[in-house]
Amino acid sequence: MSNNDSFIEEVSEEVRRDRLFGLMRRYGWIAVLALLIIVGGAAYNEWRKAQERASAEALGDAMLGALELPDRSERAGALADVTPAGPDSAAILQMLASAETLEGDPAAASAQLMQIAAMTDIPLIYRQIATLKAVMIDESGMDTEARRARLEELALGGGVIRLLAEEQLAYLEIETGDEAAAIERMNAISADAGATPGLRRRATQVIVALGGEPMLPGGTEASAPEGAIDDAAAVEAVE
Repeated sequence: MSNNDSFIEEVSEEVRRDRLFGLMRRYGWIAVLALLIIVGGAAYNEWRKAQERASAEALGDAMLGALELPDRSERAGALADVTPAGPDSAAILQMLASAETLEGDPAAASAQLMQIAAMTDIPLIYRQIATLKAVMIDESGMDTEARRARLEELALGGGVIRLLAEEQLAYLEIETGDEAAAIERMNAISADAGATPGLRRRATQVIVALGGEPMLPGGTEASAPEGAIDDAAAVEAVE
């Protein structure tokens, strides 16, 4: 019996081996193809990463080279000649170019920033920063109401941009002679949980410079911190 069992097992093993070889001959190409796809995909992914890294390095080198030029107009022209890698880098290049244009042509710098603010294919924060910077340019060519409308739109948003817009609205109120409204707005900024220490300090300085009393978050008056009047530049800039 044991010889018969051994013979049957050998035959069964041979049949299984033949079937396995048959399946490999029939479907083995699928496994080879899958392996090639996996290896090829990994190689392409690494190549793509290397290309993106090289592109980013080239863009950074071009930007640094432009910013190292001695003359502002030369720097603005060189930045305009840099080829952006996409909408985001195009917006950053325009912001840098507007900063170089600001001293010689504030209106043109403001127009450049408003072009960025109108771009719909870049992150919202870029558009908000561009709008805020444009409104803050003294000789932007915008009238008071246009600046106010832009700032009120930013103040409806969130994050630190909202508070910076509120700060600029307070400066507009100072420009138009409504100092009481400016003090109230600055007190609201100072009491806001999202305000940075620097923003709170500026708000307190403006309140004190206008003859107001800084308010604590609970609504009570607070004495001005030491050195609050040392830097009145925030008020002097709009007077």
